[in-house]
Amino acid sequence: MSDIRTVTVLGTGVLGSQIAYQAAYSGFAVTAYDINDAAIEAAAKRFAGLAETYKAEVAGAADEKADAALRNLTLSSNLAEAVADADIVIEAVPENLEIKRDTYAKLAELAPAKTIFATNSSTLLPSDMVGFTGRPERFLAMHFANRIWVHNIAEVMGTPATDPAVVQTVLEFGAEIGMVPVEIKKEKAGYLLNSLLVPFLSAAGELLVDGIAEPVDIDNTWRISTGAPMGPFQIYDMVGLTTAYNVSANGGPKQREFAALIKERYIDQGKLGMSTGEGFYTYPAK
Repeated sequence: MSDIRTVTVLGTGVLGSQIAYQAAYSGFAVTAYDINDAAIEAAAKRFAGLAETYKAEVAGAADEKADAALRNLTLSSNLAEAVADADIVIEAVPENLEIKRDTYAKLAELAPAKTIFATNSSTLLPSDMVGFTGRPERFLAMHFANRIWVHNIAEVMGTPATDPAVVQTVLEFGAEIGMVPVEIKKEKAGYLLNSLLVPFLSAAGELLVDGIAEPVDIDNTWRISTGAPMGPFQIYDMVGLTTAYNVSANGGPKQREFAALIKERYIDQGKLGMSTGEGFYTYPAK
C-alpha cells in the first residue's frame, strides 16, 4: 500500500478530469486545478457528466459511489492552495513544452518537499521536463488512456534520476485507483500505448490530407477489416482534436499538414470532438 493520500490533478480537460474523478472514485481526497474560474465551471459540469457515465457503465457505481466521488473532489483555480498538501501532483496540462516549463517552475516553489510530480504527457519524455521540476528524484511520468474507467492502464516511466522507491510508490498508487500499472523500464517517447497508437493515427491523417479517402471510409475499412470497435477518426474525436492538433503540429511535414487541416476545418469552428458534440462526426446531445 502506498503512502499517498492526497492527490492534485493539474488540468481538467478530457483526460485530466477523468484522472481526478477516478482517484476520487477510489476514495482519495482530490483537488482538481485549472487556470481560471471559467475552466473550473466547465470542469464541474464534466465531473457531473462523469458521475452519470460511471453509474451507467461501472458496476456498483450507481449505489452512491459515483456521487460520493464528487464529494471527494475540490475544484480550485489557486495553484498554491491546490498543491499545499499534495502527496502527488499529476500534471495534465496541454502538450506544449513551454506551458509545462512554466507549470513546473511554479510547482517547484509551491509544493511541499514530500510531493511527487507525475506528468501525464503523451509525447514528451520526462527527461524533457525534469530540469524544470526542482526535484528530479521525485519526478516521473504516469500515463493514462482515455476512458480511464474502461481502458485502465497506467504506464509509469521514470528518468535516470528518479528514485526507484518513488517509482514503486506510484506503481502501488496506480493499483489503488483501479489501474493496471505497467513499469516502463527506460524512457521511450510514446510509452507503450502511443508507440503503437500514434503511427496508426498518423497514417490515417496522411490518407486524409493526401485526398485518398474520407474519414468515414477510412474508419469503416479499418473496423470492418479488423473487427476493431473504433476507426482512427473516431479515436481522434474521443481523444479530442485539440490534443490531436498539439501532437501533430510537432510532427513531420505530413503531420503538420494534418494539424493545419483540423485547425481550419474543425478547431476554428468549435468542433473539438466528442466533448463538444462534433468533430469528424456529430454526436447526439446527452
